[in-house]
Amino acid sequence: MTTKTTQAGEGPVIETDIPARLDRLPWGRFHTLVVAALGITWILDGLEVTLAGTVAGALKASPVLQFSNLDVGLAGSAYLAGAVLGALFFGWLTDRLGRKKLFFITLSVYLVATAATAFSWNLWTFMLCRFVTGAGIGGEYAAINSTIQELVPARVRGWTDLVINGSFWIGAALGAVGAIVLLDPAYLSPDYGWRAAFLIGALLALVIFLMRLWLPESPRWLMTHGRIAEAEAIVAGIEARMRAEGHVIPDTPLPKVRLRARASTPFSDVFHTLLHRHRGRSAVGFVLMAAQAFFYNALFFTYALVLTDFYGIAANQVGWYILPFALGNVLGPIVLGRFFDTWGRRPMIALTYTMSGLLLAATGWMFAEGMLTAQTQTIAWMVIFFFASSAASAAYLTVSETFPLELRALAIAIFYAIGTGIGGIVGPWLFGTLIETGSRWSLFGGYLFGAALMVIAAGVMLRWGVAAERRSLEDISRPLSHID
Repeated sequence: MTTKTTQAGEGPVIETDIPARLDRLPWGRFHTLVVAALGITWILDGLEVTLAGTVAGALKASPVLQFSNLDVGLAGSAYLAGAVLGALFFGWLTDRLGRKKLFFITLSVYLVATAATAFSWNLWTFMLCRFVTGAGIGGEYAAINSTIQELVPARVRGWTDLVINGSFWIGAALGAVGAIVLLDPAYLSPDYGWRAAFLIGALLALVIFLMRLWLPESPRWLMTHGRIAEAEAIVAGIEARMRAEGHVIPDTPLPKVRLRARASTPFSDVFHTLLHRHRGRSAVGFVLMAAQAFFYNALFFTYALVLTDFYGIAANQVGWYILPFALGNVLGPIVLGRFFDTWGRRPMIALTYTMSGLLLAATGWMFAEGMLTAQTQTIAWMVIFFFASSAASAAYLTVSETFPLELRALAIAIFYAIGTGIGGIVGPWLFGTLIETGSRWSLFGGYLFGAALMVIAAGVMLRWGVAAERRSLEDISRPLSHID
């Protein structure tokens, strides 16, 4: 028997080796299915964001909407504003109600709002639908990242997290290919192609419902809420399936943790943990999130506008330029992810943030000087985001593994919300305004600002970051309910 429950104080005291058993597991079919089931959500998000970016030209050409560049930027900011508020609200619910239940709530919000976007008739209805869509996706970030951390063994947690988050760009590639067809006037008129794009995104969300049905609730979440029998059954079931597959799992004693179960975590505990107990980690998480959010959202939400306004690329051809861009983003976590678990979090995060900033500054200068074509600009973005994709994913990895279990989802949501609120909402609006001026040098100024944020974030991580590689979550940050 690996679990013991006694009564003491406010709730039952639980002594269990469930965290150690989860970290001991060899990689098996279960973990592959977890990656697939959670990664497909990121693919969906990538599809969603890419469609929104690649249809920018179509939205401007639409006889009904007739968007300006500024309107496109505002729509991007509305999506991100929804993601910020959705992350906070659904992140709070995820820690209270569980990871699995929120999977279906947030997905339902996304599905309905995306379908509604296809029927927008002016800027305000489009922005409202994008806002609600963002709320659904924002809620997904908290639930999924916390689940990844709590189900995947510590020795491969970094690589797995980066690859799952990097799968966003598989969706981006699919969105780019879809845009090539849907925005071609030979197939659909300018006012129907972009509508079909959003409807397809809603239809694809239905597939995720089926893939998530078999996903278990996080045993770590269950044990802190006193549902130890359920947690024990889930872990035992995973071990049994792995043994049936031929994996050897020794039945030897493992370190145990002692917890006092709690139904919920008061906000006073949350704020004390973030602002006092772990204020250094909070500062690191804030800087990493804000820098990558500005960098990514400012550049990607206006990528299509740069191609159409400065290089004369037709709106229905933008998808071809998204494909190599997406390839660089996918390859980055796959190639570099292993080093986050071997070389370590601090040096790898500092490296990827620094390289992203320096390469953006150099590319921005070449763009301002008129030294690039649409093709060489795309190659430059591909190289930059080979590093930036790992950097952005590592920001989520950092905030999800360096805070206690009881507030993990809410911590992810808070830092995502603050970082995106500062870096993500302002970014698309600012860059949309800079593009509207028609000045390459004005846009270069924006690029320099984004590059500086990334380099500063690298220094902060190198100086104050936590070396979390190959360590159990309970070792990195003891649960608030831990009893000595």
